[in-house]
Amino acid sequence: MNDSDSLRIKALQGIVKSGSKLHIDVSNYSQELSREKHYNYNKPKSKKNKKIKNIKVKSSHKLKSVTWQGGKLVLKFNKKLRNNQLNYFTLYDKKRKKYKYVFDIHASMLTKSQTLRKNGVDRIKLAQYNSNTLRLVIENTKKLSVHFSKKERRIEITISSHEIRKNSILTSRIKKSPTRLDKNKVIVIDAGHGGKDPGAIGYTGYREKVIVLAIAKELSRILKARGYKVYMTRKSDKFIKLRNRTKFANRKNADIFISIHANAVSKRQAHKARGIECYFLATSRSKRAKKVAEIENSASLEDMNFYGKESFLNTLNSHNIVAANKLAIDLQRSALSALKKKYKYVKDAGVREGPFWVLVGAQMPAVLVEVGFISNPQEAKKLVKKEYQKTMAKGLANGVERYFINSKKR
Repeated sequence: MNDSDSLRIKALQGIVKSGSKLHIDVSNYSQELSREKHYNYNKPKSKKNKKIKNIKVKSSHKLKSVTWQGGKLVLKFNKKLRNNQLNYFTLYDKKRKKYKYVFDIHASMLTKSQTLRKNGVDRIKLAQYNSNTLRLVIENTKKLSVHFSKKERRIEITISSHEIRKNSILTSRIKKSPTRLDKNKVIVIDAGHGGKDPGAIGYTGYREKVIVLAIAKELSRILKARGYKVYMTRKSDKFIKLRNRTKFANRKNADIFISIHANAVSKRQAHKARGIECYFLATSRSKRAKKVAEIENSASLEDMNFYGKESFLNTLNSHNIVAANKLAIDLQRSALSALKKKYKYVKDAGVREGPFWVLVGAQMPAVLVEVGFISNPQEAKKLVKKEYQKTMAKGLANGVERYFINSKKR
């Protein structure tokens, strides 16, 4: 192009004009073009041969404010924005190992450059890139999910990452319930069966002891994260006698005791029987409750015969029975609420009273949760999946908190 002045000037004009529309920094080209004063095209002078002026597109749009609203970064301007005034692109800096999310806006700032802050994001910088371009750069070592929308005179940007979601969930929990950080509350979680006692054997050989341990561990993790003191009767595939489980809870001075189990029925009834149940300790006349209790009590038949159990149950603290009934109701409601948001066909099998030997001797409100039927093919497939176990545990954790909140009100 050095051999052709006219071609070089046309190229410079094209670069400056395109750069202005795309909000790209072309100041070097613009300066070079402005230095060209008198050009001779070997043609008679005409209007076209007049001095070529530097092409600049000045924006009349001004940034009025930058605020966080409901987790969104909101940029407000003095005029309605056109579609071609916003250019968004992403970059990756290999040397610094940083992801960059860049917004170039054809506008100017009324104030100086700003550094914004948000949990989970390394750096957010807003500055005047050049006289016509306002640049917002979001920088982070890990990938972010960045979405934006343009509405009249404003741009709304949503930034999310795993860390941000985690922090926002914790914050919302704290706001909803101050009792969530009550570290004086002690909870003992009992994963049913274990070791030589596999519990119920369900669909395709799924074992009760494995499923309930996974849910118990997740429930323990959630409650600890919310500020409670949590103990587990077993953290591995270990056999523990039923009477020793509540003894452990008594030694820890637990406020509540939750024993987690999974139901099962014969193959003939497997496709029909399903649902979540919560039991509290009482002398039940229900055949259904006695049948379930008989299965769960089978690991410690040497402890006490049926009539001995009945006699012992009659001497139970009525206050704990009432409290356990309320705890069972709160656990049942919260578990169902959490699961129904994500899964179809979640059945409420009810809150019942029953003579469960694993709950006998507890000096605090104690309940037994049947998380579902591992004998039912559809329910069993869900129960072995981690996501379902996590949702179940989250629902139970919400139930624990609901119980403590309601206990204060009562």
